[in-house]
Amino acid sequence: MIGAEGARGPRLGAVEGLGEEDQKIITLARSARARTGAAEGAAVRDETGRTYMAATVDLPSLRLSALRLAVAMAVSSGATSLEAAALVSEADAADPEDLAAVADLGPRAPVYHAGPDGRLRAALEP
Repeated sequence: MIGAEGARGPRLGAVEGLGEEDQKIITLARSARARTGAAEGAAVRDETGRTYMAATVDLPSLRLSALRLAVAMAVSSGATSLEAAALVSEADAADPEDLAAVADLGPRAPVYHAGPDGRLRAALEP
Protein backbone atom coordinates (compact mmCIF):
# COMPACT_ATOMS: atom_id res chain seq x y z
CA MET A 1 0.00 0.00 0.00
CA ILE A 2 1.28 3.45 -0.94
CA GLY A 3 0.97 6.10 1.77
CA ALA A 4 0.44 9.82 1.41
CA GLU A 5 4.06 10.19 0.37
CA GLY A 6 3.51 7.82 -2.58
CA ALA A 7 6.16 5.75 -4.31
CA ARG A 8 7.84 8.80 -5.90
CA GLY A 9 7.56 11.43 -3.18
CA PRO A 10 4.78 13.68 -1.89
CA ARG A 11 1.31 13.21 -3.30
CA LEU A 12 0.48 15.63 -6.12
CA GLY A 13 -1.41 18.57 -4.73
CA ALA A 14 -0.65 17.76 -1.10
CA VAL A 15 -0.54 20.99 0.90
CA GLU A 16 0.74 20.73 4.43
CA GLY A 17 -1.81 21.80 7.01
CA LEU A 18 -4.87 21.49 4.77
CA GLY A 19 -7.50 18.80 5.00
CA GLU A 20 -8.15 16.39 2.17
CA GLU A 21 -11.26 18.22 0.95
CA ASP A 22 -9.43 21.56 0.79
CA GLN A 23 -6.52 19.94 -1.04
CA LYS A 24 -9.04 18.52 -3.50
CA ILE A 25 -10.35 21.94 -4.53
CA ILE A 26 -6.80 23.22 -5.06
CA THR A 27 -6.12 20.21 -7.29
CA LEU A 28 -9.37 20.83 -9.20
CA ALA A 29 -8.44 24.49 -9.69
CA ARG A 30 -5.01 23.49 -11.01
CA SER A 31 -6.65 21.04 -13.37
CA ALA A 32 -9.11 23.62 -14.73
CA ARG A 33 -6.27 26.07 -15.40
CA ALA A 34 -4.03 23.46 -17.01
CA ARG A 35 -6.78 22.00 -19.19
CA THR A 36 -7.48 25.31 -20.91
CA GLY A 37 -4.17 27.10 -20.53
CA ALA A 38 -6.07 29.93 -18.84
CA ALA A 39 -4.56 32.58 -16.60
CA GLU A 40 -6.50 31.25 -13.60
CA GLY A 41 -8.25 28.15 -12.38
CA ALA A 42 -10.68 28.02 -9.49
CA ALA A 43 -12.88 25.61 -7.59
CA VAL A 44 -15.48 26.03 -4.88
CA ARG A 45 -17.18 23.57 -2.51
CA ASP A 46 -20.80 24.10 -1.51
CA GLU A 47 -22.68 23.23 1.67
CA THR A 48 -23.40 19.69 0.46
CA GLY A 49 -19.80 18.96 -0.55
CA ARG A 50 -20.37 19.36 -4.28
CA THR A 51 -17.51 21.00 -6.13
CA TYR A 52 -17.53 23.34 -9.10
CA MET A 53 -14.43 24.22 -11.10
CA ALA A 54 -13.81 26.88 -13.72
CA ALA A 55 -11.12 28.62 -15.72
CA THR A 56 -10.82 32.24 -16.77
CA VAL A 57 -13.02 33.22 -19.72
CA ASP A 58 -11.42 35.87 -21.91
CA LEU A 59 -13.50 36.44 -25.04
CA PRO A 60 -13.92 39.74 -26.88
CA SER A 61 -17.48 40.09 -25.56
CA LEU A 62 -17.23 38.19 -22.26
CA ARG A 63 -14.61 38.31 -19.52
CA LEU A 64 -15.00 36.35 -16.28
CA SER A 65 -12.46 35.46 -13.66
CA ALA A 66 -12.18 31.80 -12.78
CA LEU A 67 -13.31 32.34 -9.19
CA ARG A 68 -16.38 34.41 -10.11
CA LEU A 69 -17.33 31.83 -12.73
CA ALA A 70 -16.98 28.96 -10.22
CA VAL A 71 -19.23 30.86 -7.79
CA ALA A 72 -21.75 31.50 -10.58
CA MET A 73 -21.75 27.81 -11.50
CA ALA A 74 -22.45 26.87 -7.88
CA VAL A 75 -25.31 29.38 -7.62
CA SER A 76 -26.83 28.31 -10.94
CA SER A 77 -26.73 24.70 -9.74
CA GLY A 78 -28.69 25.50 -6.59
CA ALA A 79 -25.95 25.98 -3.99
CA THR A 80 -27.07 28.13 -1.09
CA SER A 81 -23.69 28.56 0.60
CA LEU A 82 -19.99 27.85 0.12
CA GLU A 83 -17.66 26.05 2.51
CA ALA A 84 -14.37 26.90 0.76
CA ALA A 85 -12.82 28.19 -2.45
CA ALA A 86 -9.48 27.80 -4.20
CA LEU A 87 -7.77 30.01 -6.77
CA VAL A 88 -4.70 29.02 -8.76
CA SER A 89 -2.89 31.81 -10.55
CA GLU A 90 0.44 33.50 -11.15
CA ALA A 91 -0.87 36.66 -9.46
CA ASP A 92 0.58 37.78 -6.16
CA ALA A 93 -2.87 38.33 -4.66
CA ALA A 94 -6.50 37.48 -5.29
CA ASP A 95 -8.71 40.17 -6.84
CA PRO A 96 -10.91 41.83 -4.17
CA GLU A 97 -13.96 41.46 -6.45
CA ASP A 98 -13.33 37.70 -6.62
CA LEU A 99 -13.17 37.54 -2.84
CA ALA A 100 -16.41 39.52 -2.63
CA ALA A 101 -18.15 37.01 -4.93
CA VAL A 102 -17.11 34.17 -2.61
CA ALA A 103 -18.21 36.14 0.47
CA ASP A 104 -21.65 36.75 -1.07
CA LEU A 105 -22.37 33.02 -0.90
CA GLY A 106 -19.89 31.95 1.78
CA PRO A 107 -19.26 34.71 4.31
CA ARG A 108 -17.16 32.30 6.40
CA ALA A 109 -15.56 30.42 3.48
CA PRO A 110 -11.76 30.55 3.32
CA VAL A 111 -10.17 31.20 -0.06
CA TYR A 112 -6.96 29.25 -0.70
CA HIS A 113 -4.71 31.04 -3.19
CA ALA A 114 -2.08 28.78 -4.73
CA GLY A 115 0.50 29.14 -7.45
CA PRO A 116 0.44 26.99 -10.59
CA ASP A 117 2.70 24.48 -8.83
CA GLY A 118 0.03 23.99 -6.15
CA ARG A 119 2.00 25.67 -3.39
CA LEU A 120 -0.23 27.63 -1.09
CA ARG A 121 0.45 31.37 -1.25
CA ALA A 122 -2.27 32.50 1.12
CA ALA A 123 -5.26 31.21 3.07
CA LEU A 124 -7.62 34.15 3.08
CA GLU A 125 -10.18 34.14 5.84
CA PRO A 126 -13.23 36.39 5.48
